[in-house]
Amino acid sequence: MESANELKWRKQALKPIDTTRRSSSSKSEEEENKNSQKTGGEEPLSPSSRLFHEPNFNVYVIAIMGCKTRIYPDVFKANLGHTLLRHPRFSSLQVMDERNKGGMKWVRTQVDLEKHVIVPKLDPNIDSPEKFLEDYIYNLSKTSIDESQPLWDLHLLNLRTSESEAVGVFRIHHSLGDGTSLMSLLLACTRQMNDPLALPTVPIKKQEKKNDHTWFWRITSMFWSSFQVFWNTVVDVFMFSATALFLKDTQNPLKGPPGVEFTPRRIVYRTVSLDDIKLVKNAMNTTINDVALGITQAGLSRYINRIYGGNNKAEGAIEIDNLPKKIRLRSTLLINIRPSAGIQALADIMEKDGEAKWGNWIGYVLLPFTIARRDDPLDYVRDAKATIDRKKRSLEAIFTFSIAELALKLFGVKTASALSHRILSHTTMCFSNLVGPLEEIGFYGHPMAFLAPSSYGQPHALMINFQSYIDKMTIVVSADEGTIPNPHQLCDDIVESLRLIKHAVVTKGLA
Repeated sequence: MESANELKWRKQALKPIDTTRRSSSSKSEEEENKNSQKTGGEEPLSPSSRLFHEPNFNVYVIAIMGCKTRIYPDVFKANLGHTLLRHPRFSSLQVMDERNKGGMKWVRTQVDLEKHVIVPKLDPNIDSPEKFLEDYIYNLSKTSIDESQPLWDLHLLNLRTSESEAVGVFRIHHSLGDGTSLMSLLLACTRQMNDPLALPTVPIKKQEKKNDHTWFWRITSMFWSSFQVFWNTVVDVFMFSATALFLKDTQNPLKGPPGVEFTPRRIVYRTVSLDDIKLVKNAMNTTINDVALGITQAGLSRYINRIYGGNNKAEGAIEIDNLPKKIRLRSTLLINIRPSAGIQALADIMEKDGEAKWGNWIGYVLLPFTIARRDDPLDYVRDAKATIDRKKRSLEAIFTFSIAELALKLFGVKTASALSHRILSHTTMCFSNLVGPLEEIGFYGHPMAFLAPSSYGQPHALMINFQSYIDKMTIVVSADEGTIPNPHQLCDDIVESLRLIKHAVVTKGLA
């Protein structure tokens, strides 16, 4: 039986997303929209998007969305046509361009939602819903989407878990856009639960206050900052080139074997309090990103230390330092250097045929991780802050994008794909931290309980994503089980590291 509140929101959701700002009554405007669709439909794929069609770089983005109520597929189908399908990438095929040998182009098509919205019949008496959901996504990662249709689908599972009443799983091919843009687009399809016409709001980075020094110190500071950016960029580009040629990460328990991009992924997640992370952030004068990286470094150190110790589960065994003295372990961050369109701009695309910058302009950032046992847990966060602060003073992403773009133009997609694959396979993992809405949101009227993004198809055995939502942070681990047989333990180690770091902050009286 539906609750009164659930019934209220279902009725609200059955009404298509308000697009009253779009003047559809004008015949001339309709003709203009059709013309814009035709011209937009023949747009060539960006080089980076073309890259994701190579066999060794066939990456899919996964977005797991927990709902607080039962999911009504008819509501989703009724609203998708008014929102997501109005974005050209989600209603276009990617086909070979005969005029441009080896190239591909976007061609608009009619979308059959019955092929894109999958609603499996589930046994209401499933013993372990969490395990079923894991296995469902694991099996999903063994497959790809038929290229005769737009490369996305949505799986709606009315499956009650410990955190939600139902779960939706979006699967989107990475050629449609970078992870940040795709998540922003999905959020643009949602509305605030306390105001069904309002888009979600996300935190905006505050501008740092500049000290009012004399002109001499301002010029000196400007010169020093410019020198730091120049020097850091030179070093980072050199390390990028060395990694492409010969420099590999130390062989470690998290590094996958050749061909790991073709294996399915076990995707697990844990939800922690965002307030705990903010407590550490404020006490140490850092950022949420610093803390996320710090607890990840601490969690990876715990996990690897346990493996080098023979998985000894005896009391106190985890406190023994079993780690090698020096471990080179790096994460490859794929950065879209094209400025990301905001949620409002993406909503305008879907509501009134607006325009926004879109597409993959991928640069690379190699992020070194500190793998070590620390007497003071706060040192993990300090190390993370130092690493991120240095990376902020570098143009690494822009220069590595230029190098990859030059390789693509001079030698073609195959060579550019081989270069990208080599960079990623010489490092250990991927890491990202995405900012989510500040208030509760509903996806076509279905109130969201959590968001958990991830991906599969990349030549890494491990990917770790952080996703904030209201007062929660979801930690998502995507792992190749052949390399990382117990991703649940890895997830738990990261959560435990946050607890230990928070405890250290409180014990030292910093909070």
